[in-house]
Amino acid sequence: MPAARRRPTPRPFSTSLRPVPCLGNLACVAVRPFFGMSSPCRRARPHSRRSGSAASPSSPSCGDALPLPILSGTSDEGGCLMANQSYIYLGLAGETGPGRVVHSGLFRLTDGSSEWEPLQQGLPEMPAVRALAVHPERPEILYAGTQSGPYRSADRGEHWEKVELPDHGLPVWSVLFHPHDPDVILVGCENCEIYRSDDAGERWTRLPVAVRFPEITTAAGANPAKRVLRLDASAGEPELLYGAIEVGGTIRSTDGGEHWENLSHGQYLNDDAVDMHGVLVSRWRPGTVFGIGRAGMFASADGGDHWRHVPLEPLNPKGQIYCRDIRAVPGTPRKLWVAAGGSFQSEVGVLLHSRDGGDSWSRVEMGLSPPHTMFALAFDEHRPERMSCATNGGEVYTSLDGGESWITHPTPPGGTQVYALARG
Repeated sequence: MPAARRRPTPRPFSTSLRPVPCLGNLACVAVRPFFGMSSPCRRARPHSRRSGSAASPSSPSCGDALPLPILSGTSDEGGCLMANQSYIYLGLAGETGPGRVVHSGLFRLTDGSSEWEPLQQGLPEMPAVRALAVHPERPEILYAGTQSGPYRSADRGEHWEKVELPDHGLPVWSVLFHPHDPDVILVGCENCEIYRSDDAGERWTRLPVAVRFPEITTAAGANPAKRVLRLDASAGEPELLYGAIEVGGTIRSTDGGEHWENLSHGQYLNDDAVDMHGVLVSRWRPGTVFGIGRAGMFASADGGDHWRHVPLEPLNPKGQIYCRDIRAVPGTPRKLWVAAGGSFQSEVGVLLHSRDGGDSWSRVEMGLSPPHTMFALAFDEHRPERMSCATNGGEVYTSLDGGESWITHPTPPGGTQVYALARG
């Protein structure tokens, strides 16, 4: 293996937040109040995951105080710094087609509110947002992947600046803060292009991704985009990187991105098994890697050298389940969640849950029936019991108790296809 990459001295991307006066028992808002905060909060009755009934009166209500962590910041006498609230960030985009109207944009919702706030300042006009990532240690820093490249915010989405990547003109589909060091950031684009920064986003290098794709994925009629839909990395072996390629398989680098190989070898009757949507490196069981895609889930116990198909409940006539997103619960890596459905656009959306690191899986009883394919999952890094999920048909759901009960959020007007979701 080549020598480990030498990282330059970081030049952190910094910001300052202005303290504002406390507003009684309302959370204090950084920079400026959200639109709609003055109106009464309208909250749907939570659904119980266990019974499907309404949650008990002890469930958190709109005005209940919820435990919040202390985050970095300053305050002056008589004021307080709002950095402690939890937000949902929603990226809308879509695949155009006959009779299909697509609305794009980026929106933010604060827990306890029902008003989505559009985030536009500094973003391209009508941004198609297909990737979102919140800094794991500084939640005021947020990256968004758009049709015009990546953008960065230092104030929870209030203002944005474009991240200049070398030789870049492609849509962004994935953003990763490295779990070993969040100053290392990876961005995945179309045409299997991946960019890396080792200094908190100040300087970027295009990684030399030269891999051979399975023949079935390069034949006439195959999807030529080779989008990097997900990136992940090993916290214990920082130079070990993985990428999930749409209709391209799973790729791996063992030297921080200097060299790559495609792990999806073999002969295929169709491209179902190599249409990959996500990859997850287990933080609980070293060497274990999960890959998800159109044909369901695959698992490897040796870092990706060998794979097995994971049996899951089929949801389409092919006997398959269409898996779109996979996440580990922050701080509890043996607990895994998957967003899935019958196909890219189906009339059923499900969540799958594993409590034993992926050895067994069960369908989550949400107490409601998502009418479209579940497409995205997100956890609050500092309060992982707060999680959200969304369908590609425009439905958003939130749980404040780790998935035991769920709240339905109406999406912004015209929101029909959710591609990206983040919390923080």
